[in-house]
Amino acid sequence: MKKALLSVFDFLLFSNIFMSLCAVAQALITFELIDAKPMFTVVGLLFTSTLGIYNFCILLTKPARPEQSPHKRVRWFFKHYRLMVTFTIVSLLSLVPLFFLITTESKILLIFLGVLSFSYSLPLFTVGDHKFGLRNIPGLKPFLITLVWTMSCVLFPVLEVLHRHTNDISMRDTTILIAKRFLFIGALTIPFDIRDLFDDRTQGLKTIPVAWGEKNAYLFCQILLAGYVVLLFIFKKNGFNVDFWALTLTVVLTGWLIFKSAWKKDEYYYFFFMDGVLILQYAVLMAFRLIGGH
Repeated sequence: MKKALLSVFDFLLFSNIFMSLCAVAQALITFELIDAKPMFTVVGLLFTSTLGIYNFCILLTKPARPEQSPHKRVRWFFKHYRLMVTFTIVSLLSLVPLFFLITTESKILLIFLGVLSFSYSLPLFTVGDHKFGLRNIPGLKPFLITLVWTMSCVLFPVLEVLHRHTNDISMRDTTILIAKRFLFIGALTIPFDIRDLFDDRTQGLKTIPVAWGEKNAYLFCQILLAGYVVLLFIFKKNGFNVDFWALTLTVVLTGWLIFKSAWKKDEYYYFFFMDGVLILQYAVLMAFRLIGGH
């Protein structure tokens, strides 16, 4: 029984289904914070695009001998190679009908984000005999990931809501919403770079931990989370409302998980607990609203 549950758990984590649910949860938070009803097209596009792009990037960076990789995720992924290729093709193809159901503004945004995402690992540039992608440009790796996630899970839903006139949100609040989510996602990406510190140094990736050192990187995460709480307080001038306490609680938990990640280096900790905060945020927000009668 335990072995069967672990197999299902590995499947959800390492096939990137769990990560896709994280993207959906973040979009649902946006809908809740702007008091709008969730849209199937937004949720569907985010799930399938996240699944397709993440799997595509892993397929693209296949090591010579994946079965000997020190990372369980890599070993699992390429052990189920055909299934993952099928998942990737189906998810990317399912984007097509959904893409034609969204607004022109959203199409332009998603095309731009899609190009960034696919270019992340592609060796687009050449210096001498060395080929490299966007992720190899100093400081760009965490910024790209954070930008794509923030624009996908915040600006995309907002554009769809504004276009369909289902709700109204000011430019000020839209900017704050984007900025605070950028800080939150940014804080979550840095521990992954800290975990990969040795590999990134070897590959010549100039991440924040490589450039600033591990301790300074952890401190920077906490500063970003503090900035998130400040922006949360001034969002829609709500102050200390139910949403503030719910999301602040998740930020405190996130800060603790990031601090604890200095000792927890296993993949389950990062791919379930660290990434899982993105889903937990939505669950805690809805729980607080239910208790508070929102």
